[in-house]
Amino acid sequence: MIRVGINGYGTIGKRVAAAVRAQPDMSVVGVAKTRPNHEAATAVDSGFDLYAAVEEREPRFAEAGIELAGDVEHLVAESDIVVDGCPSGVGAENAAMYREHDTPALLQGGEDADAVDASFVARANYDSVTGAELVRVVSCNSTGLSRLIAPLREEYGIEKVRATLVRRGGDPAQSGRGPINDILPDPVALPSHHGPDVNTIFPDLAIDTLGLKVPATLMHTHSINVTLASEADAEAVRERLAAESRLFLIPGWLDLDGAGDIKELAGDAGRPRADVWENCIWGESITVEGRDLYLFQAVHQEADVVPENVDAIRAVLGTASAAESIRTTNEAIGLEDSLERGQF
Repeated sequence: MIRVGINGYGTIGKRVAAAVRAQPDMSVVGVAKTRPNHEAATAVDSGFDLYAAVEEREPRFAEAGIELAGDVEHLVAESDIVVDGCPSGVGAENAAMYREHDTPALLQGGEDADAVDASFVARANYDSVTGAELVRVVSCNSTGLSRLIAPLREEYGIEKVRATLVRRGGDPAQSGRGPINDILPDPVALPSHHGPDVNTIFPDLAIDTLGLKVPATLMHTHSINVTLASEADAEAVRERLAAESRLFLIPGWLDLDGAGDIKELAGDAGRPRADVWENCIWGESITVEGRDLYLFQAVHQEADVVPENVDAIRAVLGTASAAESIRTTNEAIGLEDSLERGQF
């Protein structure tokens, strides 16, 4: 069994912990928190050993009646690999600790690419991270773009990608984020950071990205234009994308008008936290004019990187091929059974 430590039990950490626990070849050593709060209590109630991420705050856990299994250094030492789900910037600060213990670690997309040895998307560059010490699972938007780009490159070749990302202002629990009543270019300068981030996965890809931030919390929505290297038929593109396990082509009869409907479907389908691990592509939006492909897709920012983190564990440690890992991850968390191709 692969022993996995989870440093940070917030939006991503708690989801990755549950996904790792579900895998037949992995176990969770424990999770680390900086302070006692409702997430720390939930971790303990879920049966995870809890470790203190900040030594001087350890007494606060005892005061809250929460038992600790040790500090984060012990967690790292006891783990074969660590998933760092800490806030942006903190993961890079933790890198020295992981290297000191000779424990490989996965950082998240909020970290700079130069803080790690390689960036990762399972569908695109699985084999390239084997044996790496520090790997970054790219952001939710970059993951969503890369999952779409990979099969299109293989099937048709790509001359240029242009993407406009309409981004949620914050996650549902991030009450301090905004905007509240506004629509913001984010950033105003072009391109947005997403294009260069995708280039850490596809270095030779021509891609331009623009970002807008809106007062929503549910999902991101992408407006995509891809100039293909060869001509394609819209129906053939639909069939090609539908064959991808982490792309959900929304059929028109489901009548899913937007992110709210998608999240409602995920909840009705029994997904934990109404999580949507797949890119959700409106099949009816797929249009081809000559070599120009257009479509809309939605990406659940809290969830789509979760299976990527699980696959990255096997990729770094070299315990399974890409196809084997993706299949195992999907089956273990129930990805294939709920939304895929409308089967729920």
